[in-house]
Amino acid sequence: MPRILYKYLDIVGAKCMIGNQNLQFTNASQLNDPFDCHPKLIDYSNVPNTKLQGWIPKEWWIEKEENDALNLRNDTWLCSLSKINDSLLMWSHYCYNHKGICIGLDIDKVLESVPPMFGTIYLEPLVLDVQYQDIIERPNAYHTTKDLFSYQWQTKAKEWEYEQEVRLVIPKPSPIYAAFTPQQAKLTKEIWDWREIRHYMPLKGECFESIYFGVNIDEQEKEKIIQFVRKKLNPHINLYQMRVYADAFRIQPEFIKPLNSDLSTLFNPLCC
Repeated sequence: MPRILYKYLDIVGAKCMIGNQNLQFTNASQLNDPFDCHPKLIDYSNVPNTKLQGWIPKEWWIEKEENDALNLRNDTWLCSLSKINDSLLMWSHYCYNHKGICIGLDIDKVLESVPPMFGTIYLEPLVLDVQYQDIIERPNAYHTTKDLFSYQWQTKAKEWEYEQEVRLVIPKPSPIYAAFTPQQAKLTKEIWDWREIRHYMPLKGECFESIYFGVNIDEQEKEKIIQFVRKKLNPHINLYQMRVYADAFRIQPEFIKPLNSDLSTLFNPLCC
């Protein structure tokens, strides 16, 4: 697994992540793929007689196991990162038609930044390399060498393979790190489904290794971000502008050299 992993964001999400210095985790039940982390990925039907003890109904036991897996899904939050920074599809989908940015994170430093009690079961997120499959194998829950916990969180359909995803997974994160998104904060809902609430893990400035600006980035937004990150976030951060290849359907990063004015200009902090 590479040391640098990438987060694709639209400009609003990017400014929030940079300005607040945190990483957003989303509940596993709220992802855009209905198969994601679903309990049906695992087969609980072949129940050993030792589990039933001669008197427990098999159907009851299967339902119990599937409900336990469903509850675990509802109690787990995750953050999706990528091994690559030049995916045309992800720049289009997650960066609002190449108008956003892609943030390179040093995963070792990210894990060193995990605050005490971010997770109530694990001290820090699990780092899982997503595995892509053509079919749902549904391993037998009672006769397999697979880590069923990891299998549920890291198995996706082959169609998503272009994302080259790595997941940070945290079961039952502490509620002190829960917060509304800027969009949610504007709503007047009286009752919220707790699974809709995001959790935010604080990051140190040194976690931000690089920033890649989209081909269609607004130049004023770009300059504001450059000034902010070099003065307030990480003076050693690497900055790149994505450019279109002249003879291929590809984009490539072009290094942005620092100017003296980058480190001395005063500006208003980014915020959400």
